[in-house]
Amino acid sequence: MSVRARLRTAVAGDEEGSILILTLGYAVLAIAVILVCLDATSLYLAQKRLDALADAAALAGADGFTLVVDEGEPRAELSDDGVREQADALVGDVGEGASVVEAGTPDGVSARVTVAATWRPPVIALFVPEGVALQATATSRTALR
Repeated sequence: MSVRARLRTAVAGDEEGSILILTLGYAVLAIAVILVCLDATSLYLAQKRLDALADAAALAGADGFTLVVDEGEPRAELSDDGVREQADALVGDVGEGASVVEAGTPDGVSARVTVAATWRPPVIALFVPEGVALQATATSRTALR
């Protein structure tokens, strides 16, 4: 056997099994990326649901007006208690773990509601925190025409 043939045999023997390690490494990396993407998508959807809940609560709060006739002109007037009552009722019915942090009227015709919830990842991943506090604020105006 020549020196060149022995060298080829020695070099070829050293690389046996290295593809398996690379394949396993890439598979673990791919699974980690998929799990993080799954959790990120879940977080995004949870924030969108909380935004929609805040919008609905602000709209319900804007419906809690009292009709006031001032010099023959009717106008809708909101109170902090009315907005809070309507927002609490809606979030209590459809909130799914959310709570009203703040509800009130800054100017008497707008209802501003802030709701909060905690997101928990659907799949536990190494790089994702256990729970994330989410908050959403929405404003709705009431008008008579």
